[in-house]
Amino acid sequence: MTTSAQSPALLKPAALKPGDTVGLITPSTYVSNPDSLQLAERTMDYFGLRHKYGRNVRKRNGYLGGTVEERVADLHEMFADPEVRAVFALRGGYGSSQLLDRLDYSLIRRHPKIFLGYSDITALHLAIHRRSGLVTFHGPTALSRFSPYTQEHFRRALFETKPLGLLRNPPDSDPLRPAHTTRTVRPGRARGPLVGGNLTLISTTLGTPFEIDTRGKIFFLEDVEEQPYSIDRMLTHLRLAGKFAEAAGVIFGECADCRPRDFRPSFESNFSLGEILDEILGKLRVPVLFGLTIGHTPDQLTLPLGLMATLDADQGTLTIEESATV
Repeated sequence: MTTSAQSPALLKPAALKPGDTVGLITPSTYVSNPDSLQLAERTMDYFGLRHKYGRNVRKRNGYLGGTVEERVADLHEMFADPEVRAVFALRGGYGSSQLLDRLDYSLIRRHPKIFLGYSDITALHLAIHRRSGLVTFHGPTALSRFSPYTQEHFRRALFETKPLGLLRNPPDSDPLRPAHTTRTVRPGRARGPLVGGNLTLISTTLGTPFEIDTRGKIFFLEDVEEQPYSIDRMLTHLRLAGKFAEAAGVIFGECADCRPRDFRPSFESNFSLGEILDEILGKLRVPVLFGLTIGHTPDQLTLPLGLMATLDADQGTLTIEESATV
């Protein structure tokens, strides 16, 4: 662990209400397709929200949504703009880590607002939480699918001021072959502040001033399209860094297409994702749950980071005990 500095006191943003303006930015990969932008606008309209694009949205710098300076400027301007009540990433992709040592965290703390996104946006969640203490939200981007389940939890997390309470995967119409299943890797209950995000981003920020602090926390992870050997490598990295030993409990969310490649697998013989999780996480001394609908899944939870939560690995549930907004 590179730093042991305490994060600032926890700071909650104001809840959204119909008619509020949301700032839409591209801190990672670009969004220049007009049809994609129209879809984002339709999404904001559906929830009764106005939208305001960052000045540099639509720009392309290779695979990035503008230069580092342009993306930083958009994020700063949205937090400083008194008209804007929340800041949503249009999408994830790649590149948010490039911004971390250039952000004005005191500005963010002076203007606490809902900040929402997932996947590559994990790097910003880690840094903003550590440097400003702001409760941010791991949840859909403006271009996510927004299934009815996702809509329900999005509204509850961002528009209401009461605790989210008990969270579990959506009920399934086919109990024999359900779309979403959970599995108890290690039984038990645990309680602590909720932290986590995308496995790749959490792994690659280790050794930086922005690495995750899991001490006494409920630690969740998610990823997409990673082969088992890659998951193995990143989980082993976290294990060697002490991140699992320090945690109160662990959740590994759904991992879409996290299997050996069909046509060009990395090895002749492979482990499944479940075998990797059992080998690494199954040997921990804390509760471990696999399969909660976090991250890259059409049915997606919106999770407030930093708040007290209880994991019940036997029941497949997560309970958020505190209100996320004021």
